[in-house]
Formats: sequence, structure tokens, C-alpha cells
Amino acid sequence: MTRRQILAIPFLALAAKAQQFRGMASRGVSPTPRGQPSGLPFNAKFVNVAREAGLTAPVIYGDEGHDDYILDSMGCGAAFVDYDNDGWVDIVMLTGQRRTGPTPAGATIRLYHNNRDGTFRDVTEKSGLGRSVWAAGITVGDYDNDGFDDLFITCWGQNLLFHNNGDGTFSDVTAKAGLLHEGVRYGTGCTWIDYDRDGRLDLFVNHYVVFDPAKVPIRGKDPTCNRGGVPVFCGPGGLPQERCRLYHNNGDGTFTDVSEKSGILGVKPNYPLTATSVDFDRDGWPDLYVACDTSPSLLFRNNHDGTFTERGLESGVALNEDGREQGGMGLGIGDFDTDGFIDIFKTHFSSDTHVLYKNNGKGTFRDVTTRAGLSVETRFVGWGAAIQDFDNDGLPDIFFTTGMVYPEVEAREPGSPWKTPSVLFRNLGQGKFEELFDLAGPAMSQLHSSRGAAFGDFDNDGDMDILIMNVNEPPSLLRNDTTGNAHWLKVQLQGVESNRSAIGAEVVAVYGDRRQAQTVLAQSSYLSANDKRLHFGLGKETKASLEIRWPNGREENLADVEADQLVIIREGKGIVKRETFPRRPTK
Repeated sequence: MTRRQILAIPFLALAAKAQQFRGMASRGVSPTPRGQPSGLPFNAKFVNVAREAGLTAPVIYGDEGHDDYILDSMGCGAAFVDYDNDGWVDIVMLTGQRRTGPTPAGATIRLYHNNRDGTFRDVTEKSGLGRSVWAAGITVGDYDNDGFDDLFITCWGQNLLFHNNGDGTFSDVTAKAGLLHEGVRYGTGCTWIDYDRDGRLDLFVNHYVVFDPAKVPIRGKDPTCNRGGVPVFCGPGGLPQERCRLYHNNGDGTFTDVSEKSGILGVKPNYPLTATSVDFDRDGWPDLYVACDTSPSLLFRNNHDGTFTERGLESGVALNEDGREQGGMGLGIGDFDTDGFIDIFKTHFSSDTHVLYKNNGKGTFRDVTTRAGLSVETRFVGWGAAIQDFDNDGLPDIFFTTGMVYPEVEAREPGSPWKTPSVLFRNLGQGKFEELFDLAGPAMSQLHSSRGAAFGDFDNDGDMDILIMNVNEPPSLLRNDTTGNAHWLKVQLQGVESNRSAIGAEVVAVYGDRRQAQTVLAQSSYLSANDKRLHFGLGKETKASLEIRWPNGREENLADVEADQLVIIREGKGIVKRETFPRRPTK
């Protein structure tokens, strides 16, 4: 047995204990001591401009002040998506419902159109997306290769597939596509993936728990479901699980359930939340990684023949370095050490570390959380996350949203507040990070109970902004106001033989002595979807060479691409369009 497998043996007893108490996994660890601040300037400042931008409608999710069931507490994701192909990312905000009392009429899935002046217009009514549902996750991709991104949304109830009609409207084609299912499921993570490399996007969907409020005791009815003597909702420990699903794209607008044939159905699902598709071992075939709550996370290796094998434990991403399960919520995907390999950052429950897995280059990973300096922060429940270069210095930083799941506990336990700040770790290089507070701008200290987050450049000024779902509040829109002279490069890919959205493509930007890898994702963060334009901070470098691996395995190289522009690259054609962005003047 390997050391990791030996360490995992105590997990069985720990998992049984978690189910006994029917809560979310936490190791109860204290933060490690903080070192001296570096004193270095940080040239990114975040300001919450949601109100000025027109994002004033609250995202309803359960009742205010109490959560009677686990569904009420988990919240949902959000998406940056350029649905009309005008070069400016728009916004999709998901929604839930009230548990008791009437749900406000405006509590629906919402679509906001980017006005190109820092503001958004609510076009929900025209769009056809305005459903009142218990939504959870969203994945964005052009499943029929018609040039317009479509939306798949998971829900408690019935999942939804919306086809983009190309005229600003969407049609619900769930039934037509063969994606209706019998009964009620609690869909959470979902991602488009061209697992067989036929140029068409297939669909992976997971389910958090089997949730039936008629069978799950309401908060206060089960004495084992409590925190510090305060009754809380039960779960996920002890609740029944439901299998993940894989649907093959037939190329005619319909999908076939291949869950059993592919091997996905045969894997114990644990309690899966965010899903993402990345070719972690760089063998040219996309894999699947799923953050799981209170149970080992899952890594499905692509066998190149239409089947997958679960290899989370062997690959080092199922548990932490001590062989312990954690409360996996969200996923940041990126190359934090700029060695050309995609790494993983996973958020967890409070009183536990949020883990950073370094990719060793062949699809195996090493937990480097403590040596990276991330274990200084264990106070908060973590959700939406990113490995992203926010100050354009060429070193990707780490960001995550936070928020407690038990609103009733704060009165008895002031150290467990319902609303908490966002967290930003700046990358110092050499694999080290430091947590920033006031240096990152006023938005970092604002208190919300946040869940999903999407990352993108909504104002087209050459830096990465953040959209955040806040429970029973309007969303936050964190505009990034960078200063200094650091350079950047954006890359937008268009598949031809590969899927049109180029989901699964990898780009390695080579600048100076760094090789930064990024991949086109259909879901990451927490149940959310990002701007598909890949953003590379370049620091002082004014050029970068690009190494592209398309989803079908084809490779292209572009030398000495000038910085401070967006380049649109079409498969087999190279750069077909360039666009420069004016820097927004700072106030």
C-alpha cells in the first residue's frame, strides 16, 4: 500500500463519525501563525460597484435568519457569459425560493445585458430564462456548435437546458434534448466535456444528496443535528447519496445517458458539489474532478475509450495530506507556480484548511497548503474560488468567497458569524502566498454570506473582476482597479474541428522564465462559470509565446504575441482578430 492509502484507513471511522453527527466535515484545526507582511505593494484594488451597475435585485435562497433544511443553506452559482457575442460579458444570476411564505415575484433566474459602460440592463423578461426554481449550478457551452453559448442549470427538482437562439432569447429544450428525469433530484455540479473528442460537447451532472423534506427531519426535530447546543439542519452526513450522470451528445440536439457504459454510474458519489473538466495528466483527453463535501473528492480519469476510472485517492486529490476527508465546496483551477501544469485549490468548512494541490506534471498531486502559507486562514466556510492573476504581475493569486451555513448559531457563538469577508492571497513567488486585507481594496472587508463566484473582465479594461452570489442579498460586483505598468494578454479560442467553445483546450503562455497554463473551463469556482477569455498577467514582459492544445489533441504554437490586447485564435487559422482595451482611469 502507498503512504497515502495507509493514511486513508482512519477515514472510514471518521466518515462514520461525521454521519453520526450528520454535519459537514471539519478537522477542527487552528490557523498556523502568520509571518511578517512582505510590505510589497499590491496593484489591484477591488470596489463593489453592484448598485451602480444595476445589480440591485436580491438573490432569494431560503428564509432569512434560519435554514431549516440543507437545501436552504447551500446557495447557488453565477455566470459571466457573452450570450450575444458582442465582445462584452453579460451576467446570469441563479436563484432559489423561500422555504416559508411567498417567494417574491422577481426571484427568478436573471439575465443582465452588459451596456458597455460599466452598467447592466435586466433583460430577463425577454430572454425566456425567468424561472422561479431552486437552482444550484450552471455550465456554459455551445453544445450544438451554432456559435452561441447555451446554458445548462442544475436544480433541486428538474434540471434545465436552455438553447441560445442567437437573437437574445433562450428556449427550454430539456425535454427535446432527452434530459428530463423521473422524480426529484438535487443536481449541483455540472460541466460540459467532450470526453470522446468528437467535436461535440457532452454533459456531466452530479447530485449532492437525495433530498425529500417529507423524509428529512426539519431543524430542531433531530437532537443529533446541533452545533454547540443550537439546533441546525441535518446533513449532508447521514443523508442518502445519488449517483453522478454522463450524457453523450448525439449531434442532433439530443443526448443519451451513458452513465453506466462509461463507468460513472458505478462509482460511489459521496456528496458532490462543484465539477470541472480538465486534462490534468496532459494525455490529450479531458478528465473530471468533483469537490465532495464531508467525503473524498473524485477524480475520473479518461480511459480514451468512452470510459472513466475513478483515481482520486491514487492521484492525491481525494483527501488532504493527513489522509483526512474535508468539506469540499468550490474549486479554483489554474497554474499557481507557473510551471506549465494545472493545479487545484479547493475550499472547505471553517476550522479547516482550504487545500492547494500542486500538479506534479503527470496528473498526480501534492498537498502544499501549509508550505504555501495558506493554513493561516481557517476561520471561514469557503465557497467560490479562483487561481487568477489579479494584479497582472505574472503570478496567479488565490481568491475565495466565504459565508456560514448556520444563521441561527451566531447569537450563541459570536465566533461563527453568518456574514464574513472575502479572502485574497497574493502570490509572492517561490510557491508562497500571503493573505491581504486593506491592501486589496474596500470590497474585501464587506460582510456577506456568499456562495458562488464568477471571474471575468466585465468592463474590458485588462484586469479580472469578480461577480459574487450573496444569500438573500443583491450580488456583489467587484470591479478591479489596477494601477502600475504590468502587462497582460487575453486569449479567446474558437474551435473548428473541436467543439466551438473550445472547452477543454489548454493554453500555455511563455513569458520571461515562466510557463503559465490555463484551460477553457465550463464550470469551476462554486457551481459557477467564468469568462471564457483566458487572462494572463505578464508582469514586466511585453510579449508572450502561446502553446495551444485543442480539445481534439491538435497543437498550435504562436511566437511573440504582443501584450495588452485580446487575441482571438481560430483552430487551424491562428490569430483572426486583435483588440486593444483602454485602461480605465483610476479615481
